[in-house]
Amino acid sequence: MIRYRQGNGPKLLLIHGLGGTWQSWRLVLPRLTSAREVIVIDLPGHGDTPVDDDGTTFNGLTESVERLLDREGWQGIDVAGSSMGGRMVLELSRRGRVGAAVALDPGGFWQGWERNYFDASLIASGLLLRGLKAGLPAMVKNAFLRSLLLLQLSARASSLPSDFAADELKHFADTGTYNALVTDLYNSPMQTGPSAASSGPVTIGWGCQDRLCLPVQAERALAAFPDATLHWFERCGHFPMWDQPEQTADLILRRTALGTN
Repeated sequence: MIRYRQGNGPKLLLIHGLGGTWQSWRLVLPRLTSAREVIVIDLPGHGDTPVDDDGTTFNGLTESVERLLDREGWQGIDVAGSSMGGRMVLELSRRGRVGAAVALDPGGFWQGWERNYFDASLIASGLLLRGLKAGLPAMVKNAFLRSLLLLQLSARASSLPSDFAADELKHFADTGTYNALVTDLYNSPMQTGPSAASSGPVTIGWGCQDRLCLPVQAERALAAFPDATLHWFERCGHFPMWDQPEQTADLILRRTALGTN
C-alpha cells in the first residue's frame, strides 16, 4: 500500500479518494515533506495496490488502512484525506485510531436528491472517461477541454499541468472497483461522528465551488463532528490540493501540528 515516503519530522499519512492514487497529492508533496515525514498510499484496487476481498466497500478500505496502522505501529498518526479518503480519516478519528485529522471535501454527508446526484454523476463520469481513455493525453492539452473534463472536480482545471490532469483522469478510468465503490457509497448511511476522545483535533476543509460534494454538506459534517474546525477554500472545487495546493499544504501542516504522533 505504501507508495511514497519522504521527508523528515513527525509522520503524516495521506489517503486519496475514489479513483485516485498516491499521485493525487503530487502538487502538495514538496511543501509537506519540508516539515513532515510524509507517507502516501494506494488504497486496495487503486494504482499499484491489488484489490483485496473487501476492497469494494468503504468499510473494507477503512479496515485495510487500520491493518496498515497496526502492522507499522502507527497508532495515533496524523492523517489527511481527500474525498472518500477524507471520509475515511473522519471514520478513523471516530474509531480513535489517529491523531490530528484533516478531511478535505469528505463524502458521506449527502441527503435526498444529493445522494442520487452523486451516484448518477460519478457513474456517468466513469463511463465517459473509460470511453475517452485513449485520447485523454491529447485532449487535456487544450485548456478548455481540460476544464470540461474536470468540471465536476476542479474549479481551476485550466491551471493544472496537462500531464497531471491526464494521469488523474487515467487513474479514474483504470480503477476496476470504481462502480462497485460508487454503489456502496450511495447505499451506505450518512457518516457519523463524533471523534473518539483519544483522537486528535479534526479539521474539515471544503471547496466553495465543489460540484460533487456540495458545500451545503459541510454543515452536516460539522454537526457530526461538532469539535471540528471548518476551513473554506475560495476559488476551489472538490480537490483543494489541486486548486489551492499552497493553502492546502499550509492548512495540513498548521492543523496537524496541534496533534501528537
